Amino acid sequence: MNPVGIVSLVSAAILAGAASPVLAQGASHDIRIVLPEQPANLEPCGSIMTNVGQVLNQNITESLTVIDAKTGKAMPKLFTEWKQVDPTTWHFKVREGVKFHDGSDLNAKAVAFSIERMTGGKLTCNNMAKFGNAKLTVKPLDDYTVEIKSDRPQPILPTLLSVVMAVSPKTPVDKAVNDPVGTGPYKLTTFSPQTVVLDPFDGYWGKKPVVTKATYVWRQESSIRAAMVETGEADLTPSIAIQDATNPKTDFAYLNSETTAIRIDMDQPPLNDVRIRKALNLAIDWEGLAQLFGDDIQRASQMVVPGIIGHDDGLEPWKYDEAEAKKLIAAAKADGVKVDAEIKLIGRNGIYPNGAEAMEAMMTMWQAAGLNVKLVMLDVADWTRYLQKPFPAERGATLVQMMHDNNKGDAAFSIPIFYRSSGQYSSITDPAVDKEIDAAMAATGTAREDGFKKIFRQMRTEIVPDIPMFHMLGYTRVGDRLNWKPDITTNSEIPLANIQFKN
Repeated sequence: MNPVGIVSLVSAAILAGAASPVLAQGASHDIRIVLPEQPANLEPCGSIMTNVGQVLNQNITESLTVIDAKTGKAMPKLFTEWKQVDPTTWHFKVREGVKFHDGSDLNAKAVAFSIERMTGGKLTCNNMAKFGNAKLTVKPLDDYTVEIKSDRPQPILPTLLSVVMAVSPKTPVDKAVNDPVGTGPYKLTTFSPQTVVLDPFDGYWGKKPVVTKATYVWRQESSIRAAMVETGEADLTPSIAIQDATNPKTDFAYLNSETTAIRIDMDQPPLNDVRIRKALNLAIDWEGLAQLFGDDIQRASQMVVPGIIGHDDGLEPWKYDEAEAKKLIAAAKADGVKVDAEIKLIGRNGIYPNGAEAMEAMMTMWQAAGLNVKLVMLDVADWTRYLQKPFPAERGATLVQMMHDNNKGDAAFSIPIFYRSSGQYSSITDPAVDKEIDAAMAATGTAREDGFKKIFRQMRTEIVPDIPMFHMLGYTRVGDRLNWKPDITTNSEIPLANIQFKN
C-alpha cells in the first residue's frame, strides 16, 4: 500500500466520527475525562494496563514507590525509605498515619498482604509480569518495617515496587475486584458500563487535591473525544490522533514511553519458521505507515525507548524490502512450509489513535507479499486472551497488536515479560535465553546494560519474536479551564492531584 492509500484510511476514519451533544461544564471543580476505551476492570493488580492505570494509579490506589519522570529514580510514596541488606534482601519503612478508604490501617502487615496478593498466583496479575518469574518473600519486622527477600538478586527492587499498588487487607485474594479500596486521595463511587466516578477521600494522608469529583467516560473515536473537550462536554482527553490535534492552545504533543509492536506467536505454523517472521518485518512500508502517527514519530528496533538502561542505540530497525520478503516466503514454501495458511492479526479497538488503520494497512502489505493475513479487531477483554498466557488453545497462527509502556528507566520492566519462557506475553521457550535474562537482571552497572543490549540484539537478528513498530508521540487535548499538561507517565496514570484550575 502506498502512502496515499494509508492517508485515505485516516481520512475515512475522520469522516466516520461525529461529535456528541454539548453539555457545558459549570464553574465547579468537578471534571470530566474522556478515555479512548472502557476500563476492562478496576483490579489494582492490572494497573499497568493503560485503561486501568489512568483511572486507578495515584487516585484510588497508590504505589509503594514512584518513579521520578525526569530522572527515572525510585522515590518515596507509601514506602518512605529503604536499604539493601544483602544482594537478595531489602528493608523498607512504611509511611505512618495512612488509612485505607475502609478505615483499615496501612502498616507492615497490610503491605505484606498487598505484595503476597500480587505474587501468590491465586489471580491473574498483569503487574506481576514486570518481575519476570522472580519470587518474593515479605516479612513484617515491626509495625512499620518490612523485609523483602527475593530468590535472586534484585538490584532495582525499589524501582520494581513502583508497580505494586497497596490494597486493603479486606480485599479478596483469589479473584479480581471492580471495587478497589486503596489509600489514594479519591475513592470509587460508581463503576458502570457508561461511567466511572471518583469522589475525594476525606481521610487522605496527603495534601487535599483541588479536583472535587472526577467522572470518566469513554469514546473510541478520536475526533469525538477532541470535540467533547472543545465544546466543554469534557475537560480532558489523554489521547487524540495527530489529525485531531489542530488547536495549539489546547492540544499538546509529548514524548511518551510507549512502543508499538506486533507479537508473533512462534509456536504456530507458518510463524514457527524464522524466514516468515523476518518477511513480516521486511514487507512493511515503514515510511508510509509512519504518516498515520506524525512527522516526529521514531521507528523502533527494540521494545524500549532510548534512554532506558539496556536500549541499544546501535541496533537498526527493519527496513522496507518487499522483494526480500517475497524471496524468504518463497524459500520457506519450497521447503514445505504452508505459507498460505491463515494468520490472524488480532487488533484491539482503541489501543492508540489510528491503531485500527495501521492494522488494516499492515494486513494489506502482508497480503501483497504473499501471506494469508486476516484482521480481527477485538475489544480489550477478548484481545487480552490472545495477549497473555494461557493463550487460547484453538488460536491458530496469530499476530497480536501491542503497545508497551516502559517509563521506569530499566529494561527489566520489558525483557522478562516478552522474552523469558515464563513471561506473561512471551511465545519463546528457550532455557538459554532464560539464563541470559536472569544474569542480566541480577547484574548492575555496565554488565547489566550490556546484558540487556545483547538480548535485544539477539531478538532483532536471530529469534525475531516480534515486529517493533514505533516509539510513540502522544497528543492530548486539555480544556481551557484546566492548568495541566501531559508528561512521560500520562499513558500509565493521570493523577488528579496534579490537576489545577486557571481560575
